[in-house]
Amino acid sequence: MLDVFRGLKNLIKVNYVHIDSPVFRLHYSITVVLLVSFSLIVTTRQYVGNPIDCIHTKDIPEDVLNTYCWIHSTYTLKSFFHKKVGVEVPYPGIGNSREKGKEDMSDRKIYKYYQWVCFCLFFQAMLFYAPRWLWKSWEGGKIRALMMDLDVGVCTEIEKKTKKKLILDYLWENLRYHNWWAYRYYLCEGLALINVIGQMFLMNRFFDGEFMTFGLDVIAYMESDQEDRIDPMIYIFPRMVKCTLFNKFGSSGEVERHDALCILPLNVVNEKIYVFLWFWFVILGFLTFITLVYRVVIIFSPRMRVYMMRMRFRLVRRDNVDTIVRRSKMGDWYLLYILGENLDSVIFRDIMHEFANKLNHNYQHHIHGVPDA
Repeated sequence: MLDVFRGLKNLIKVNYVHIDSPVFRLHYSITVVLLVSFSLIVTTRQYVGNPIDCIHTKDIPEDVLNTYCWIHSTYTLKSFFHKKVGVEVPYPGIGNSREKGKEDMSDRKIYKYYQWVCFCLFFQAMLFYAPRWLWKSWEGGKIRALMMDLDVGVCTEIEKKTKKKLILDYLWENLRYHNWWAYRYYLCEGLALINVIGQMFLMNRFFDGEFMTFGLDVIAYMESDQEDRIDPMIYIFPRMVKCTLFNKFGSSGEVERHDALCILPLNVVNEKIYVFLWFWFVILGFLTFITLVYRVVIIFSPRMRVYMMRMRFRLVRRDNVDTIVRRSKMGDWYLLYILGENLDSVIFRDIMHEFANKLNHNYQHHIHGVPDA
């Protein structure tokens, strides 16, 4: 099993340059790795067994039977889920549905999804990585370029002074020009939230409208009486299903229809995967929504920007933070915040102090009518 996941190590490599928030990183790192891992698991026959095994007769070869039922889907009977197992039915959803030579087709619950689970999981992984790819292309390596290896602070004083001056020059020359840069990142966070919500609807469609409340149904099932409850995991991911085979001529010349019972071992894995994904997506969507609410507050509240900068960077003096927030725009604040996440704390304190002094000096010259140097 370790060999299967060895190829995923590039997805979980640690990036020491942070250009986004921890919640945003959950989307393109942990979630992508989980989805790709699940996609690989359901395709490894040696660990989960054959995807389908049908009870066959001598008239039809085993491989033909399994292949036919895998391709043409299987079904259970909805009315038989409410009957007692071992007394009225051999297994939930399985029983004799024919009465007087007729069968109620509306009672069938058709299962077609199991052919596409691995592809769907991989497609979901790509969708989760898309906002990261978009932001990485828009960010353009700005933070890495501004860092100039000042994240550790191990360099000579002359080199440190030179690099700090370059950062200050960039901040000064591009003051009030970073709003669009920050808004594009906020857009990517919004796309991440849309993606999570959209994938819940996608999986709900994938499972014929049964997924949206799947996690809640599982919790309700665990808390209900054993005699009255219907296991939602068995209802959506049945282990035993029926398969109506092709018709063929019998020995008497009459058309015979062949039915079969099939085992879906893969659904034992699928149910665990999708129970976990339901709760993971709900938690991830909630965290992303809270993050976006925080972004809206940051955009409209300079006081919150001061508070967040003070809470995160304790070494920076409050008056410096007040000056920078008051005389710059939200995009400049966000650039400095991300820069502070990556720089050495002492070096960042010095940059903030010198930048605030420069802003004060320019403001005083402007008030007294003295032209800027």
